Amino acid sequence: MKIGDQVRFLSEKGGGRVAGFQGKNIVLVEDEDGFQVPMMLHEVVVVGNENYDTSHVVEVKQQQQAKQKAQERETEPADRPVTFKPMPEERKGGEQLSAYLAFVPIDVKELSRTRFEAFFVNDSNYYMRFTYLKAEGTAWTLCFTDEVEPNTKLFIEEFGREDLGTMERVAVQLVAYKREKPFLLKPAIDVQLRIDGVKFFKLHTFQESDFFEQPALVYPIVEHDRVTKPLFVDPKNLQTLPVKEVAGADKKVSAPPSSQGDSAGRGPSTLVVDLHVDALLDDTTGMTPTDILNHQLDVFRRTLKNYEKKRGTRIIFIHGKGEGVLRKALLNELQYRYKQYTWQDASFQEYGYGATQVTIK
Repeated sequence: MKIGDQVRFLSEKGGGRVAGFQGKNIVLVEDEDGFQVPMMLHEVVVVGNENYDTSHVVEVKQQQQAKQKAQERETEPADRPVTFKPMPEERKGGEQLSAYLAFVPIDVKELSRTRFEAFFVNDSNYYMRFTYLKAEGTAWTLCFTDEVEPNTKLFIEEFGREDLGTMERVAVQLVAYKREKPFLLKPAIDVQLRIDGVKFFKLHTFQESDFFEQPALVYPIVEHDRVTKPLFVDPKNLQTLPVKEVAGADKKVSAPPSSQGDSAGRGPSTLVVDLHVDALLDDTTGMTPTDILNHQLDVFRRTLKNYEKKRGTRIIFIHGKGEGVLRKALLNELQYRYKQYTWQDASFQEYGYGATQVTIK
């Protein structure tokens, strides 16, 4: 309550304007005749200048509308906010779903110190609503979810090398649709990916792509309506992976006239097993080098098991030179697990230094 406020009395009729105060509890109220009436502060209440006349309400509203129109006339068309949003343009070939998870170094010239950005790439004419998750053991954590417009990409997060340990297994789930037009229904997609942290330390990992001006590491989620095969492989289930037919494997080679075999080391019972990973598996995406090595050794052991009763059989295992990891693993098996068999390097002329011959005894 302040001087000039319009008040009315609570315990009796009357009121007026606040003319002043006496102490803390007395207010001087001046009535319409100019007399000042002292009243206890709690006996008066401030009232507004409400006008409930209908004509007054209409007049106020008209004034507000006129003021708003005047402001619009004063605003240049170019300065007005754009409220129209055009529909995304569709491209030829975009009716098939293609989506990717991409990782881009912020400064590829400083790969040892740079941080990275993660993107979701929608390379189709469909809108996509997706979720990005990370695994810790058997539990999953939702890290990001959003809608991506057709033929565009969306930033997900920035991370450093210290965060790679939390990205060993990630998953992307998505549904695709179109707005304001009919479309072909696409199935929901759920893909798990194994992110190899070692790749973030190698420059050649990051390649040119159609989606970024700088090199990027791109993982396909779905391409041309074909969903990426699961990239997380449980080593316990490696035996269930599809195995390619190896040319010459488990097939006897015709014997030369000499019972001792030819210069290539082939005798009446000789077979060749190619242990190169591309000869054994249709798809190794997501497998670690350890997973691949274990599978190659498993093929090696199964072969020796199958021929353990066929004495005199020579088996040539082609392992290649490479870094020598597989060869060392095979020799270790022969020295400690299969001591009853003899072994030697296969013919240098036919296999170079990339094969080992084992004779069943």
